[in-house]
Amino acid sequence: MSGTTIIGIAGGSGSGKTSVTSEIMSLLEGYSIALIAQDYYYKDQSHLSFEERLETNYDHPFAFDNDLLISNLQSLKDGQTVEIPTYDYTNHTRSDVTITFEPKDVIIVEGIFALENQTLREMMDVKVYVDTDADLRILRRLMRDTAERGRTMESVITQYLNVVRPMHNQFIEPTKKYADLIIPEGGSNKVAIDILTTKIKSLIRKQ
Repeated sequence: MSGTTIIGIAGGSGSGKTSVTSEIMSLLEGYSIALIAQDYYYKDQSHLSFEERLETNYDHPFAFDNDLLISNLQSLKDGQTVEIPTYDYTNHTRSDVTITFEPKDVIIVEGIFALENQTLREMMDVKVYVDTDADLRILRRLMRDTAERGRTMESVITQYLNVVRPMHNQFIEPTKKYADLIIPEGGSNKVAIDILTTKIKSLIRKQ
């Protein structure tokens, strides 16, 4: 399927990437479209002890197996079905469970480092950065992690200040310069999402 359109959506934790992706997918109803979350591609750590795995910095580019992601995307573009990995957050390593993924008209690659790797960027037809103020991002992360992941407010704030914020400033924010489109305020920016969706439809027709 050489006509596959690949869209990259990046941005900091809590920026609204998932909301933007959901809006796009709903507006592209009728097309074959699917999401590949970059989080699926955290590196396998089965060769490390559990204690060593606990030290993993998931907000650093080195945490991701981009080689496998790139290989899977190329296979999908070539019309091949692939098995996409999943991650076991309890054991902090790759799960034995995979997701069977078939070629689509549009594939969205969404993740904090979606625009960080040059080879991955070069595979993308449109590169998007979701840009949201830091205060909103930390509040969203705080609500998500306490409600959905059973974490305390103190632990979320400590991790944000010690890891998430410095990693964002060092690695994620600079990838904004690679974006074809910057969407402020995430899923609430309906105009930007409409423009992006129109562009995607035009690319599909051309291919």
